Amino acid sequence: MKIATWNVNSLKVRLPHVLDWLAANRPDALCLQELKMEDKAFPAAELEAAGYRAVYNGQKTYNGVAILSPHASGETTRDIPGFADEQKRIIAATIGGVRIVSAYFPNGQAVGSDKFEYKLRWLAALTEWLRDEMKAHERLVLAGDFNIAPEDRDAHPDWKEEIHVSPPERAAFAALTELGLADAYRLFDQPEKSYSWWDYRMGAFRRNFGLRIDHILVSPALRENCRACTIDKTPRKLERPSDHAPVVVELAL
Repeated sequence: MKIATWNVNSLKVRLPHVLDWLAANRPDALCLQELKMEDKAFPAAELEAAGYRAVYNGQKTYNGVAILSPHASGETTRDIPGFADEQKRIIAATIGGVRIVSAYFPNGQAVGSDKFEYKLRWLAALTEWLRDEMKAHERLVLAGDFNIAPEDRDAHPDWKEEIHVSPPERAAFAALTELGLADAYRLFDQPEKSYSWWDYRMGAFRRNFGLRIDHILVSPALRENCRACTIDKTPRKLERPSDHAPVVVELAL
């Protein structure tokens, strides 16, 4: 089973890239973030023509998440239950016996800001919800743009900003792993300076000045089934790309 995650930074703009990537890679599930469109604008027909059905949770201009799959999906959840939030950042569905959560974590803007405090509240709510989800679903995958580089090796050595690498953010990431979720990428030997996001400015991609902030976490029941986890930089090299690259995990299921 192949599961991928990709912050597309506008599905309307990046739809041709998504369709091409689906055709080339044929994942069993593709989690998308930053759709930046309302549900009524979601390109369901184009994706169905490519062999993929979708569940999605969108809003105008900002945020928005989806899960695409050629397989039937069930038990869909939108948003974090019990957490009042107008921002559309969560969609979950069960596909092939695996509970898949596509998540777009808040950016946080700057350490100490109101948006940063919202990020930490959101993370705490997500963690508590996932604690219950993992009791109900032994096979669970949390995939998305976490907006957190969990270790120093996940950020370029010259990264000087506090955001994405601050101790509170990393502690919140650690709280997810303490539930039993494992960072699939770190289950395997990986090249140094492996990143999934590069700013559009200052030739960041060309210089590999990036962060690894897109992650796939797997529950204990899936950890032993992980066969590979990779970052696919190919779409980042296209014209008008997303600033993020897809991350892909392969599970022997």
